[in-house]
Amino acid sequence: MELRGVCCVLLTCLFYTSSADKDFFTSIGQMTDLLYTEKDLVTSLKDYIRAEEDKLEQVKKWAEKLDVLSATATQDPEGFLGHPVNAFKLMKRLNTEWGELELLVLKDMSDGFISNLTIQRQYFPNDDDQTGAAKALMRLQDTYRLDTHTISSGELPGTNKDVAMSPMTVEDCFELGKIAYSDADYYHTELWMEQALKQLDGGEESSVDMVTILDYLSYSIYQQGELERALDYTKRLLKLDSAHQRANGNLKYFEYQLAKQNKVEAEEGQKEKEKREREKREASDKKGRPTDYLPERRKYEQLCRGEGIKMTPRRQSLMFCRYSDNNHHPLYVLGPVKQEDEWDRPRIIRYHDILSNSEIEKVKELAKPRLRRATISNPITGVLETAHYRISKSAWLTAYEDPVVDKINQRIEDITGLNVKTAEELQVANYGVGGQYEPHFDFGRKDEPDAFKELGTGNRIATWLIYMSDVPSGGATVFTDVGAAVWPKKGSAVFWYNLFASGEGDYSTRHAACPVLVGNKWVSNKWMHERGQEFRRRCTLNESE
Repeated sequence: MELRGVCCVLLTCLFYTSSADKDFFTSIGQMTDLLYTEKDLVTSLKDYIRAEEDKLEQVKKWAEKLDVLSATATQDPEGFLGHPVNAFKLMKRLNTEWGELELLVLKDMSDGFISNLTIQRQYFPNDDDQTGAAKALMRLQDTYRLDTHTISSGELPGTNKDVAMSPMTVEDCFELGKIAYSDADYYHTELWMEQALKQLDGGEESSVDMVTILDYLSYSIYQQGELERALDYTKRLLKLDSAHQRANGNLKYFEYQLAKQNKVEAEEGQKEKEKREREKREASDKKGRPTDYLPERRKYEQLCRGEGIKMTPRRQSLMFCRYSDNNHHPLYVLGPVKQEDEWDRPRIIRYHDILSNSEIEKVKELAKPRLRRATISNPITGVLETAHYRISKSAWLTAYEDPVVDKINQRIEDITGLNVKTAEELQVANYGVGGQYEPHFDFGRKDEPDAFKELGTGNRIATWLIYMSDVPSGGATVFTDVGAAVWPKKGSAVFWYNLFASGEGDYSTRHAACPVLVGNKWVSNKWMHERGQEFRRRCTLNESE
């Protein structure tokens, strides 16, 4: 392929990629475009290498020819130049041909490649994407209790052995540690600097030197209150670089603090010693991730791992699968829908085989060019904004833009019995690296009276969530208040009411989308609102019904 042809391919690819916003790490679906971009760049780079090799081959042939000629000529210079043809050719070579060779050597063969790279670079992921992807790895590490070696080696649960994977290098581990360090997250700094050190000790070659890793490691350990270990790593650093200014200063400081601590302990009585030991153990137990803003973090992550699910034998006995004709709906009398109980309170129902593969692909095709970073509604200002606890991209599809969307909307109405004319448009979401949506409510609470005021259709009465892909590992929908978990199954949909029939919010519907460990999670959802349901789901006076 000529460089010009490569440029055309790249521009076509870029035109598509540029149609979406940045935040690549928040959507695996859009990240796939980057793979093709990189593939085209590699093709362009190989063309450049071939051009350079062709140029060098010409220079090499010229040099070899002149090497033989000059060796022969210098054996008898006068005799050689006594031949008029030789004399003419010498003049021509020095006056013309060496000049042509000079132009050939100076010719820059990289213009095409550099031009392509320059065009591409404006569409590359930025520092925020790299930081976002790094933090996603740490989030997966915490949620699914993975050690750094498991992540570094790529041997994650649910990984397809046929999928190519390059293990993380010392530089990769070091980069994760640095990103954690920049957030004063010394827990993850220690873990990833130790992994980088292990790989370096194991003989892996790296541009990152051991002194730099030890410097970060000793300080992060000190910040977590482990003076002795910090001192040990500092001494190891100074064996490699005795003139290291910061390490020499730290050595004196750590030794002073340790001596002071030992002196206090030596002067303590037995009770004080026991108390100090107890405090040390408590501090060691508390060591770990930084203080969290999410009070239910532990329960949320347990459910994501499939732990702590409150499916008792009694509750299980109340769960059934059935064929349903939705109260003799004409469409489903001969072809009933497959219905499965996932939970009792709140009642969560899964409907199987709701979307076909062709319908799913059509929805993804419509949504992909319009995917934008998913937003949340600020409970105070009501303004839509991005949030670090929602890592995905979404797009909204209207019924009139494609018959498939219209059919899906009608299908939701037929199955749920709810009016979708007052519902929000079909939202399609694709999750990114470690994609998640932390615990939240779909309905507006009493302290958010203006949550859906602009829509004029009341509160969100119910949620219909369609899984448009299987997820090999992670990605469950968990209900933290009741200890329930629902796992993605391609083509199925889950349904629950967010409001009681009285119109009061059902706080047991607080739910979350767990981080995707392995795979590409696509979902679509429909939020039905109160208006239009007056005769379809009648009100009651009991607040909890």
